[in-house]
Amino acid sequence: MIQPVATDLYAAKAPLEWAVIGNGILFTAQIPIGADGAVVDGGIEPQTRQTLENLRHTLACAGGSMASLTQVLIYVTRREDLATVNRLYAEYVSAPYPNRAAIIVSGFAREEMLVEMVAYAVMQETADGETC
Repeated sequence: MIQPVATDLYAAKAPLEWAVIGNGILFTAQIPIGADGAVVDGGIEPQTRQTLENLRHTLACAGGSMASLTQVLIYVTRREDLATVNRLYAEYVSAPYPNRAAIIVSGFAREEMLVEMVAYAVMQETADGETC
């Protein structure tokens, strides 16, 4: 059985949860949207930072932190953006680092997006269902 993680992130119109926990593992996919539901402007740096902030918020709501991460899959639309993503990622994640992959894709469901992150984390306790 899965348990949704309540967050303060923009309520998606699609049939999804921003994160769920099953068997002590958090499953989440994060995108660069702000509180208004719009993709942030300004290119890869602000989009990556917003995605990482959304990830950090989601982990906190689940009772974890960036140190709880076990694997992160990073998707970008341009190979040359990986240096910026790596620099910002290093501001949020420290050793021991989670397993990670970086994948170049042709695009996302929201055309203006340049980055998306899928993450898995180990949770010591399950979320209580309350919004952060």
